[in-house]
Amino acid sequence: MLARILCLLFIISIVAFADTNWPQFRGANSLGTPDPKTEAALPDKWSKTENVAWKTDVAGMGWSSPIVWGGKVFLTSVVSDAPQEAVKKGLYFGGERPIPAGEHRWVVYCLDFKTGKLLWEREVLRAKPAFNRHLKNSYASETPVTDGERVYALFGNVGLFVFDMNGKPLWQQKIDSKSTRFGWGTAASPVVWQDRLFVLNDNEEASHLAALDKKTGKELWRAERWKQTNWATPYIWNSGTRAELIVPATKRVISYDPQTGKELWTFSGMSSIAIPTPFSAFGMLYVSSGYVGDQYRPTYAIKPGASGDISLKEGENSNQFIAWHQRQASPYNPTQLIYGDLLYTLLDRGFFTAHEAKTGAEVYGRQRIDPDVPVGAFTSSPWAYQGKVFCLNEDGDTFVIQAGRDYKVIGKNSLDELCMASPAIVGDSLLIRTASKLYRIRRNSK
Repeated sequence: MLARILCLLFIISIVAFADTNWPQFRGANSLGTPDPKTEAALPDKWSKTENVAWKTDVAGMGWSSPIVWGGKVFLTSVVSDAPQEAVKKGLYFGGERPIPAGEHRWVVYCLDFKTGKLLWEREVLRAKPAFNRHLKNSYASETPVTDGERVYALFGNVGLFVFDMNGKPLWQQKIDSKSTRFGWGTAASPVVWQDRLFVLNDNEEASHLAALDKKTGKELWRAERWKQTNWATPYIWNSGTRAELIVPATKRVISYDPQTGKELWTFSGMSSIAIPTPFSAFGMLYVSSGYVGDQYRPTYAIKPGASGDISLKEGENSNQFIAWHQRQASPYNPTQLIYGDLLYTLLDRGFFTAHEAKTGAEVYGRQRIDPDVPVGAFTSSPWAYQGKVFCLNEDGDTFVIQAGRDYKVIGKNSLDELCMASPAIVGDSLLIRTASKLYRIRRNSK
């Protein structure tokens, strides 16, 4: 009897453990939604004091998202010993800046999920920066990833640093600094799959995609790419027949065999800058790019099984492997969201749209999220649960929008501080990173 009880408790603990892991940017499947079994307990109202389980000061500047595994929260930051220029919100030209002054410290933090207390801190580099960044970017914009055994922290143009869950250094690889488009810096996060780690390095000098042995850092294959900077995090698409590594780029998308690095298929017809992360649902792959300076800002739904060049011909809206596409449906920074049977798009300047995910048909067109603000500023990707979609703007205000075919804003939660990182959803809690803090939001917290 005792053995049966212990076995049952073990199974329950494993289930609970699985529900409280958020291993990478936008979660295990890059969807930005939680396990359906846990979403009923999640909070839909909060402030700087309401429903706050804890908030912890985070030194330095970083727009990497928090990740969680086994009761530990990991995030990265870069701390400068010199004053830094304040971030200017919104979209604008002229964000290029010279290399900032001062010595910087590149840091990986580990916090206790229950209490927010610092468990360990690892400084991976102390130096003056060697490359520029956009005023709104940071030197810690890549979200780390974990497989439950190791934490992989990538700082673009600096290096890749790997630790065990207790902070013991395991291996590292230096990354030679390369110039980026307009000196805007880096942001594409690493991806773990099976026995390997994928690192994308798109720049203006020598772009490549590499597969590394996740235990040793040994390079397994390398695919050379065009000399064009992009910031989209790659995505592993398990299409049902095979695994594919999907990488958006300037005016094109490429699918690679993750085992060999061989190109499987490609298509042209993206905008000139790729930032949103691909994801899959309903047996299809969704990819988008929407640089605001381009007239063509498309979203595509791709069917599995493609090979070669699957580009649309002039005048086509679909073909054998492209189920549908919308010419001007994509955001610039945020990744789109599928919740229920709808594809939701949060546009950077504060508009919101909905399309049918399976067909691309418009459900409703652009709706202004905040009618009191003529031009909004949204960088963080939206998320959803409990029949609601949440959109966090750069002022720290989260607008709560009812999911479904009728548009309606039903709430607003304010943290009153600059926000550009996408949140993590773990168990009954929401983790939101602001410019100076990490919040754990939990219903009925005092």
